[in-house]
Formats: sequence, C-alpha cells, structure tokens
Amino acid sequence: MFITPKKIYKFFIIIFLFLFIFGGQPIEFGKDNFFFHGYSIEKPVIRIGLGVNLSDIKISSSSGMNVYEIKTNYKCIAEDVSEVYMRGRKEKLTEKFVIQVAQDNDREKAELIAQDLRSKIGQKVYVEENKEKIIETYTVIVGDFMTRGDALQFIKKLNELGIKDTWILQEEITEGESRPLWILVNDELKSLSDETVLYFIPSNHQSYLSFNQRDYRGIFVLKATSQGIVLINILNLEDYLKGVVPSELSPYTFNELEAHKAQAVAARTYAIKNLNQYEDLGFDLIDTPKSQFYQGMNAEHPLSNMAVEQTKGELAFYKGKLINALYTSTCGGQTENVEEVFQGPALPYLRSTECIYEKQKEWILTSQNTLLPVYVNEQNISLKIAALMSLKIIPQEKDPLFYREKISSQEAVVLINNALLAIGKTPVEISVPSGSLSLVNLTNLLIHAFGWQERVENLLLQSETQFILKDLEGWPEDSRASLAYLIKSGIFPSSVEKNMPNRQISRGEFALYLWKILLNYKELFHEGVFMELDKNTIHVNKGEDTFSLMVNPNAFFIKNFHDENYSFTSKLLLLGGEKVRWIEKDNEVKLLEVLYPAYTNIMDRSSSYHSWQFKISREKLSNRIKQYYPIGELVDIVPQKRGVSNRVTELLIYGTDSNAVVKGLRISRVLGLKETLFVIDREYEDSGQVAKFIFDGKGWGHGVGLCQVGAFGMARSGAGYKEILKKYYHGIKISKNY
Repeated sequence: MFITPKKIYKFFIIIFLFLFIFGGQPIEFGKDNFFFHGYSIEKPVIRIGLGVNLSDIKISSSSGMNVYEIKTNYKCIAEDVSEVYMRGRKEKLTEKFVIQVAQDNDREKAELIAQDLRSKIGQKVYVEENKEKIIETYTVIVGDFMTRGDALQFIKKLNELGIKDTWILQEEITEGESRPLWILVNDELKSLSDETVLYFIPSNHQSYLSFNQRDYRGIFVLKATSQGIVLINILNLEDYLKGVVPSELSPYTFNELEAHKAQAVAARTYAIKNLNQYEDLGFDLIDTPKSQFYQGMNAEHPLSNMAVEQTKGELAFYKGKLINALYTSTCGGQTENVEEVFQGPALPYLRSTECIYEKQKEWILTSQNTLLPVYVNEQNISLKIAALMSLKIIPQEKDPLFYREKISSQEAVVLINNALLAIGKTPVEISVPSGSLSLVNLTNLLIHAFGWQERVENLLLQSETQFILKDLEGWPEDSRASLAYLIKSGIFPSSVEKNMPNRQISRGEFALYLWKILLNYKELFHEGVFMELDKNTIHVNKGEDTFSLMVNPNAFFIKNFHDENYSFTSKLLLLGGEKVRWIEKDNEVKLLEVLYPAYTNIMDRSSSYHSWQFKISREKLSNRIKQYYPIGELVDIVPQKRGVSNRVTELLIYGTDSNAVVKGLRISRVLGLKETLFVIDREYEDSGQVAKFIFDGKGWGHGVGLCQVGAFGMARSGAGYKEILKKYYHGIKISKNY
C-alpha cells in the first residue's frame, strides 16, 4: 500500500494533538514554533484556562477562524467563520468537605502524622500535596463530610484531641447531566460526542479570537474534562504576559516603565515555575488572580507591552533554580517572611523586606504666602479664606483682624458678584443701603443675587415649613421664609440668631457663607496624587490621567494632617505619592494642600490601601467565624504572635463553646480583611460585652514577595527593574533564558 505524503502529514498531526491534549508538558513542536495546520505560535507556549464547566459558549473572530474537530482523526467542520455557538454538557457539581489538620514540607513526616491520627479517630485520613504550589508542602486531610456542619461538628472532636489548627476545605463532586454537546455553525446544528476536542484557529495571524467580551491572541481549545467543558487559550508566553502585566499593575495609575519591567519578570518567572498546575484539566494556569490576572488583549497597553518586550526571556533564579515569584499589591510598609503567611518551609529569597528606598528622591516647593488662623464661631476658616483668595473672590488680605471687622453692604455685593463670575453666572445689579450689612439684609441679598426666590416659594408649600417659621417670630415677616431656606440648605447654621435680624455680619462670617454657597455649585478643589516636580511644574495623577500644572510662586501651601488639623507652611517637602488637593486659577495652581500622611519614605504610600479601617459588629463577625470554627458565639479575638513585619501570624478566637487558633493567610480570610497587618480596637456595650470590632490596618494582599505599589515607588525614584526585583527577592540572579 502506497502512503502519500499527505497521509503521513495527517498521521503526525493526529499523534501530536493526542500528545498535547493528554500529555503533561507545555507545547513545543520543532525547534522554534508550535504549528497547527499552517498556524504557528512561537515558543515557549502556555495554556490558560478561560472557563470550567461551561454550558453556553460563544466564540467569535475578528476576521475569520477555522474550527477543527479532533477525535480519532481530525477534520475541519467550519472554515473562515466569524462566530460559533456551542452548548456544552454542563456537569452537575455537588460538594463535600474535608478538614486540613496539619502540614509539613516532608512527605514522610506528614504520613506519620496521618497514621497516628488515623488510629485515634477511626476516620479517613490521607496526605495530599499542596495543589497551589505556593510552597512545596504536604497536608494531612481528614474527611469526607457531606456538609459544612458535619465538618464543624467533627472539629470539636479534633479539639478534644488537642488539634486546634484546623481548616475546612470545600471540594466538588461531579455528576454528569444527560445533555449532549452540540455546535451551531452557519445556521447548521451539529451534535458532538463527549470525546470530541475542538480547535479554533484564526484564519490569519492578524486575526484574534474573542470569548466573554474579551479578545485573545493565539488559539482556543474546547474539551470535556471531569469538571465539565473547559475552554483553553493557547498562546506564546510573552503574548500572555502582555495581558497579565497591565492587569496586575495598572499602567494608568502606576505609569513607570521600570516597575512594569519588574512585574513582567516576576509574572514570567511565576508562570514558568507553576506550569501544569491544572494538568488534570488540560491547562497550566487560570486567568484569575488565584494564578495571575489575565484579561487578554483588552488589557494591553503600550507601556506594559514595552516592559514585556524589553525583558523578553528574563527569569529570576535562586542558586540556579526558578523562584516562586510571589507578589502582593500593597505591603503596608514591610513584606513578611513566606513561612509566616503560607505556613510552609522558609525560603531564603522570600524574606521580610522594609518597603523603603535609600535613594529616595525629594522635591521642595517654597512660597512666602502664608496665612494666620482666622476664626469664626471658634472654627478656623483660614483654609477657606485662602481658597477664596486663590479664586480671586475676596481680596488678598491676610490680617486676621480684618476678618473680625464688619462688612459693608456695598463690599458684600462686590464679593457676591466675584463669586457669581467664578461659578459661571452673570453678576447682578443690586441697590443696597449704605453701612454695615445686617443678618436680615444678608439673607435678602443672597436670595436675590443667586436667584433662589422660586426655591423659597416651594419651601412655603411644604407642610413642615410652618413649624420652622414659628421659630422666626422675631424676624420681619417677608424675610422669614428666606431665612428658613438658608438654614435648611445648610448655608446658615441652625444656631443662627433667629431673634437678632439686625445683628451686623463680620467679613469672616460672610466669607464662610460665601464658601458654603460655592460648594453647592462646583467642586472648588481638584484631587490627585503628586508624582514629581520639574522646576515650578508639578506632575499629578488623577485617575487614569496625568496632569502637568504650573505652580504660582506665591501659592498657598498647606499641610493637612487630619480633617481640620492643618497648617500653612512656606516649604513643602515632597517624596512623590502624596495625596494632594489644589485650586487652579488662570492656568496656575494658587493653593496646594498635601493630605496626611504628608511625609513618609514608605514606597507604597500612594496606594489607597496603604492604610485602611474596617468596622464590624460582634454578631456579624461571629456569624462569619462560625462558618470555619464551631466556637458558639464570639467573645473576643486576640493576636498571639506577630511576624517581623508586625503582621498577625497567629490569632486566638474566644467563643462561648470553644476557642480556635488561626494562622497565616487564613486570618484575613476568616475575618474578611484585606491583610493581616492590623491592630484591633473595640467598642463595648453597657454590660461590658464587645459590641463592635475596629480593625486599623495596612496593605492589601498576602504581603509576601514583590510589593507592586512599592516597585512603582522605587521606579519613580529612579530605580531600575533589576534593582527592584533584587530588593524584594533576596539573593536572586536574573538571566535571559530565551
């Protein structure tokens, strides 16, 4: 029998596909590329799970795709189509529960623990390798239990044996539904067998595939597994990183190239280190932060793409072995030793690191335009006075005595017209009596100048207004409704002298009322994060945008430490990352306020999660904890141990029925917190029982390895990506491997 070259080619394609789908190694075909029917993917190649146990699936292409059905042979079932619809056989998943009771990085020791426990409890006990591969450990598992309640009840028995460090794990049991897999192509419905594997191949290299409103490079594979239909994106590792790096570190908020290069090397190292993590389902990693956050082409950005390209093939090693390049969003000032968070062996490259940079840049702004405190009703309103000066609404007068003096009616009209111009309204012509401005005249003046007559009339139609008017009997009748409106709208305080209509108004009081009116019309302050200073120009991030702003040489500078606790200064020392507010006028910054904390050299200070507070009632926290431990009702929680970074590494939970010990990363999961770097305060009921827990914390994430916002801070201060990586990963070497 004569075998044609075409048959030989088909034979090798079938053999290769079988090895790829059922084998355990990432795709590599030939020396350079992975080929499928004329479509090539440059190696190294990675397989990313985009969905598990799918049912209704829609895959589309930007400019055509071919669909291949792979069984014992392969055939093209759709050519150059734009969309394909599928209904997968969705598996019915029920759940079971097991209890983790111990773990060790030595399997033999873990087996001895399991053997000893098995003899004491008469229950199924086994050893399982850590699936997430954060650290190579072996866990001792007790189970199975059909409900969480059954597992919680058995924990009581374990507690009696002195086993306090327990953790409930939920696992899924698959029960198949009798529903076929079918595909709709060009209005033709085709039924497929369970063994079918589908390949979706772009018609050309310029085309891309789409799923769930996201676009992806490479190809798709759809196949049946023990957990239902899965969709896999197969693509070049560097293309994968272009969708990971901007998803993990926003190029809009954290727009420093060297930080993104550090993130690229870390993400590349993590990906290769953790290949085959989901081999039982046919892929390497998933697209969520549980592996690495991957959003395909939609997330790509020129900055992060450049970072990936400029570090192509670079990996981090410790003594010749790939590191597990863990990273965290915001470390709160210091990272933690890995064993304190993930409860495994110590790793020499994942050690606690203070998130500071010795080569920190500093910028100084100076101005002689300061202001002494101005008080109205015991309230310091100097910041508001400075803002009104900056907006050219009130004159540049800095003497506090000036604001204690009475304001004249004519002066008030001038300032009101300045305010109207500032909010885009037309100035008014008002005839006012000469002399000082009384409270009743101010009331009528404001209503007339800002055109609020209709609002006052509407207020009179409301039934509750009559009760307000009864308190104003000392006022002229034709001004009572106007005063009621100004009180109800918050412009006048409720404590205003309702029986003193002729009381004269000071300049400071008038300025305060004018300030409140302006806030009803527009945001006077802009807010953002200070990035750097270039001569007399500041660069500020606001959301996804960066602004360059000229600072007036005589601008007001203010340090705001908390709410009303602020002070004017002639010099601002800035490190970058400070939250700032500013007022602009005539294309210049006329007032710049630095918000607390004004001065710190912590690299992740620009993160909104650098400091946080979380309040929760004892009842709500009790209900949460009872999902993990059978404690009865919560009495109190007390940290027992802290790590080098001051993170809580062991927590004792007191309950009415029993106590529980929680360690490592589980602490934040059980309590529902962003991090384990926190202190606890309490509010008490009259009975002495805790009513509410208050957690003041820092950071977001697990706190181990590279601090992403800290990397940005270092990059902004001039550090290169290798310097950043070597700071957070101790003793590593970075080498180019392809």
